[in-house]
Amino acid sequence: LLYFETMSEIKQPSGGQYVEYMDQIPMQAWIGIGAVAIATVVWMMKENKSEETDCKVKVDHQAKQIEYEGEEFVHASPLMKDKCIESLNREVNTLHDVFLHGLKQSEGGPCVGWRPGPDQPYKWLTYQQVLTRAQHFGSGLVHEGAKTQPEQFIGIFSQNRVEWKITEQACNSFSMVVVPLYDTLGPQSIKHIMTQCDLKIVVVDNNGKAKSLLSGVKEGQFTATLIIMMSQPNEEVTNLAKETDTKVMTFEQVEEVGKNNLKEFVPPKPEDLHTICYTSGTTGLPKGVMLTHGNLIANQAGVFAIGQDSFLKMNNKDVHISYLPLAHVFERLVAQQMYYCGASVGFFQGDVKLLLSDVSALKPTVFPMVPRLINRIYDKIWAGVSQSFIKKFLLERALKSKLALLKKGIVTRDTIWDKIVFGKVQNMMGGRGRIFITGAAPVSLEVINFMRAALGVNFTEGYGQTEATAAISITIPGDFESGSVGTPAVCNMIKLVDVPEKDYYAKEGKGEVCAKGPNIFVGYYKDPDKTKETLDEDGWLHTGDVGMWLPNGSLKIIDRKKNIFKLAQGEYIAPEKIEGIFTQSPAIAQVFMHGESLKASLVAVVIPDSESFVTWCNGKGVSGGYEELCNNTDVKKLVLEDMCALGRKRGLKSFELPKKIHLSPELFSVENELLTPTFKSRRPQLLHRYKAEIDEMYKDLD
Repeated sequence: LLYFETMSEIKQPSGGQYVEYMDQIPMQAWIGIGAVAIATVVWMMKENKSEETDCKVKVDHQAKQIEYEGEEFVHASPLMKDKCIESLNREVNTLHDVFLHGLKQSEGGPCVGWRPGPDQPYKWLTYQQVLTRAQHFGSGLVHEGAKTQPEQFIGIFSQNRVEWKITEQACNSFSMVVVPLYDTLGPQSIKHIMTQCDLKIVVVDNNGKAKSLLSGVKEGQFTATLIIMMSQPNEEVTNLAKETDTKVMTFEQVEEVGKNNLKEFVPPKPEDLHTICYTSGTTGLPKGVMLTHGNLIANQAGVFAIGQDSFLKMNNKDVHISYLPLAHVFERLVAQQMYYCGASVGFFQGDVKLLLSDVSALKPTVFPMVPRLINRIYDKIWAGVSQSFIKKFLLERALKSKLALLKKGIVTRDTIWDKIVFGKVQNMMGGRGRIFITGAAPVSLEVINFMRAALGVNFTEGYGQTEATAAISITIPGDFESGSVGTPAVCNMIKLVDVPEKDYYAKEGKGEVCAKGPNIFVGYYKDPDKTKETLDEDGWLHTGDVGMWLPNGSLKIIDRKKNIFKLAQGEYIAPEKIEGIFTQSPAIAQVFMHGESLKASLVAVVIPDSESFVTWCNGKGVSGGYEELCNNTDVKKLVLEDMCALGRKRGLKSFELPKKIHLSPELFSVENELLTPTFKSRRPQLLHRYKAEIDEMYKDLD
């Protein structure tokens, strides 16, 4: 989900940092700590003063089956009244209204913040300052030829920063449409978006992006009339602008023009288009998801109505760290709720290597995390203690104790285990985190509960997709054992539809997840055929995910309808499910499972984890460097054995286990075009890249 390698470079609580922290404690102290910890466990369980979360009862707020227009198997949140919720506040119906509401709630407090340098504190703009600058910038756009209507598209090609928000707010207040661009789309996709949307005005954050757009204009790929730069244009950009007869202005110049030619706001209507959010598929060009102001408002209401008085309660004292790309709607939804409450949003410096420093300076209370980062933290912590019996024992004992509290509905950071084991991790996350939210991909129950215990927070998991604005369902406190994606958002209903080719039937509580409500997108921009494939004539969004209803009424995602294939004996294979299991191994970073209809078994391309693989091999009695170990036949056998053991433990059938594997040291990435910008595997490209290795594996099996 990130334009950087989904935190792969981030120095969040890694195993090395965790070990370094623990290694500062002498062995005698470890023995003493171990003795004290064990002796005080019983006391802790009896004397802990922590309250049960006031949301424990909300575990009953899971989906209920309802009657809807004669359809069977439709489920909705029990919090839904007569119809799906459309707004948290009848006076707030557009994103312009959201910001005005936040202005009142903020009581003059900070709105958006940035760090001028690595060692400097955050600087802030108030809500009124942001609104004033948005009016100036929007007025400047109008003076430069932009129309105040939902047919006017404004491109934003930038990392998260203050100017991103000012541009978006100007569009929200002058009825213009935001079209985000981002690096990892690649040049062909950028060309497609510029052409399909006929983007004439684009706001960029640096000379590199300005150059790429102007070069596209020069080569005749698309046209642009105005490039607005958040930094000063260099000589190369200035010359390209002259060659292409394209106007280039700085952000400040547009604001100054608007200040001198001030226009009144032209607020949008709920049904007006707010954004075209391009989502990349595993094949082909990205599709432009059209979302209205009403879509965004409904999804905000549908998510936060579930916990607005409890586990998702926010106020003007809350602080959010904005580092997930605003080009994606998940980050915008979280930020939208912050602005609604008059809370503060602090932007990271744009360098993932400095994110930990930004978190330390900001001390956020609201922290969205992508699953890949969560899994990375989890893997590194366990890898960091694997070589020490005492450290591993203490971590296991601490986790067991905190999980026992979780089952009682107690979420706390006040136990002795938080002081001696988990405190370092909590402090690395700023020490004030209250609301942690994850989405975009599944997280295993084991991992998410570890994070709940380690961080001492109600870690909320959302499930959805851009076509549903963001969330279709979210987990709620108290449901710590189901491995579900929670209850339907109050803004939409969910039904399961038969998938007979995979033996899933709605009458048995299993099928393709479909959603309907005011948060569901209008359609794909200029692509009616793709729209019909995804949005049926009754308005139900077909997600392509397969889910099942659990006994407590929550939804669990169990499969994908697409990306399936048959083996020679007729067994259906869902590779993404299998890959998700194998990447839980501490030795493995990425996996590509492959099978063919004329072959009886699976093979796999495996990318070992560059940080833990050598240590893992050493523990198996094999030494060597990373690439050397990838080419070691004995190591290949050890990894295959580990994968098969893990697969059987996780309930995979024998035909779902690979018979051969190839170890490669090269990560799948956006740059080598083996991953989409949202970090999904590009299966056709992976097959092409590793065709020789796959053919060789099947030759050996034959």
